[in-house]
Parts: sequence; C-alpha cells; structure tokens
Amino acid sequence: MDRPTPVRATVSRAVIAGSLVLCAQIALAQDVSVPASVPTAVSVSVPASTSVAPPASTSVALPVSTSVALPVSTSVAPPAASSVSPAAASSIAVPTAGTVAAPAEGDARTSAESDYDALYGVDATSANDDGSLPAPADLPQSFDPWEPFNRKMHSFNNVVDAHVAKPLAKFYMAVLPRPVRLGVSNFFANLGQPLTMINALLQGKPKEAAQALGRFAVNSTLGIGGIFDPATEAKIPHNQEDFGQTLGVWGWKRSRYIELPLFGPRTVRDMFGMASDAPFGLTRQVDNDTVRWFLQGLNLVDVRTQLMSVDAMREGATDDYTLVRDAWLQRRDYQIFGDRKTDDDSTLPDYLRDDSNPDVPIDAIPITPMNSGR
Repeated sequence: MDRPTPVRATVSRAVIAGSLVLCAQIALAQDVSVPASVPTAVSVSVPASTSVAPPASTSVALPVSTSVALPVSTSVAPPAASSVSPAAASSIAVPTAGTVAAPAEGDARTSAESDYDALYGVDATSANDDGSLPAPADLPQSFDPWEPFNRKMHSFNNVVDAHVAKPLAKFYMAVLPRPVRLGVSNFFANLGQPLTMINALLQGKPKEAAQALGRFAVNSTLGIGGIFDPATEAKIPHNQEDFGQTLGVWGWKRSRYIELPLFGPRTVRDMFGMASDAPFGLTRQVDNDTVRWFLQGLNLVDVRTQLMSVDAMREGATDDYTLVRDAWLQRRDYQIFGDRKTDDDSTLPDYLRDDSNPDVPIDAIPITPMNSGR
C-alpha cells in the first residue's frame, strides 16, 4: 500500500483549510446580512409609514423595495388604509354633512329671520307651522290712488323744508332758550282748545269738550295767556280735535291720501275739515296784518321745531314718501278711532299715542282773511 507523499499531504491540508476558511466567511456573511436586513425593515419603514402616511409610500418605499418590499406591503399598507382613509372620511365628511345639510332641509329659516317676521308682521306661522309665534300685525292699507302727483308734491315740500323751514327752525332753536320755546308752544296749543271743544261736542264727547274748555280757561288766566301750562299740573288732559276727525267719526272712514303744498300730508276728508275749521282759528281774528303775519310765521316755525325729532327716523328710510305717508295715516286713524281702544292696548305703538308731533294748522298760513274789510 502506497503511503502519501509529504507534498500531497500538504496540498490536501491546504485545500481543507481553505474550504474551512471559505465556509467560515460564508457563514459570517450570512450572520451579518440577516440581522442587518431585519432591523432596517423595522426601524426605517414602519415609523416612516405611520408618521407620513401617503407621502412615505412614494418617497421611502421604492428605495427599500429590493430588500424589504414584501414586509412593508403586508405590515404597513393595510393599517395605513384602514387607520387613515376611513377615519378621515368618517371624522370629517360625515359630521360636516350631518351638521350643515340636515338643518337646511328641516328648517330653511334662521332664528334671526323668524324674529324679524315676528316684529314686522310677516306671516311666519304659515311658513314654519309654528303656533308659538305671534300673529302678524294688522296694518291698514294706504288709499293712495294719486301717488304720482303726491310724490312730486312731496319732493317739492322737501325742497322747501330743506332750504327754508328747517334752517329757520335751527336758527330759532339756537337763538331762543328752551323755556321760551316751550312758552311759545304752550301759547299756540292753548289757542286751539276752543276749536277742540266745538269738535268734541260734534263727536258726542262732552267730557273731552269740558276738559278743553277747562284747559283754555285755566291756561288763559293763570297761565298768562297760555304761555304757562298750569292745567297740566291740575291733571286736566290735553285733547286735540278738528273737523276732519269729526267727519271720520260721522262715517267718512276711508279717504284718499293727498299731499298739499306747504301743509304736507292730508286726506280729502281733512281738506274739507280744514276749510270748516279756518273761520274759527283765533289767529285769523287778529285785524292787524303785521301782528297776524308775525303770529302765523312764528306758529309755522314752532311746528317745524317740534318735528325735528322725526328727522332722525326719516334719514335712514329707503323710501321717504312711503314712510311719511304710512306713518301719518296710521297716526291719523288713531286720532279718529283711537278713543275706542283701551289705554292698556299693547298693539298700539308709542308714536300713535303721542300728540307732540303736530300738523301745520290751517290758520298758520299767512293769508289775509276775506272778511277783513280791506
């Protein structure tokens, strides 16, 4: 049997040693590659997918797709789809549709619109079927078939008022102190009490007629010609009646609205009333033209001064003509038929109860009486 030579034994040992070294290197490479790939997939891709859901899929997943493609797609993609997209859709889209669309279908009117309807008389109960809302206000309809003419006359009166009457009233208020102006108003109001007494009797109101006579007697004597008003301190109420109101009480309830030059708002009924009241005006009984014209002019300025409080209401009106017409007609209806309502009637606004906003009296226009003999 041949014994191996030393050279062959040396070569065999070298081959075996190289094989062992090669196997060791391969094993070492496998040991190193496995731990490096697994931590990379866990530590890099998973946090990126959870924190930057849609952008991470495009910017991070592709570079790592060669080594960790399958683990990322199976472990990260489904949670992202289930945790982000449906949650976002359920938390944003659904509540928005529920909070906005549903109230719009159930009730098309807001609370502010309902409050406006309740205040200004729009029939909100028929729109919402809400029985808790008050009934709309029953406002009288304006009888104004001559509106085109009346609007032109209203514009004319506004021009005269802006350039003549209002400047005079402002000058009057600037020159005379308030106590003096109050005395002038009391004087002319006292002159109208005899006419009020006559019309109160014609309307079948003896109590109001007695009150007018009592006020005239007290203020003319104790009030020094009506400059002071002791009758009010004596609890004698102030009433104001004219023949236009008398015709309304007698049955002429509905009359055409007309705006006269300088006189302002009236009705055809009130035109007849003015013609009937004119002979009884005490100012027209003054024979001296200079004194009479002075008193009539002072009366006009005093009336315009008392109407200064109405200017603020008219400034913001979109249609000044309609505002003046409707407000005047409502107040006039109350003056004629208001005594048939109780004092605690809450449906009457305060401005209808107020007699401090007078009309231009017929005897305030400076016209020479026809029976003066001149």
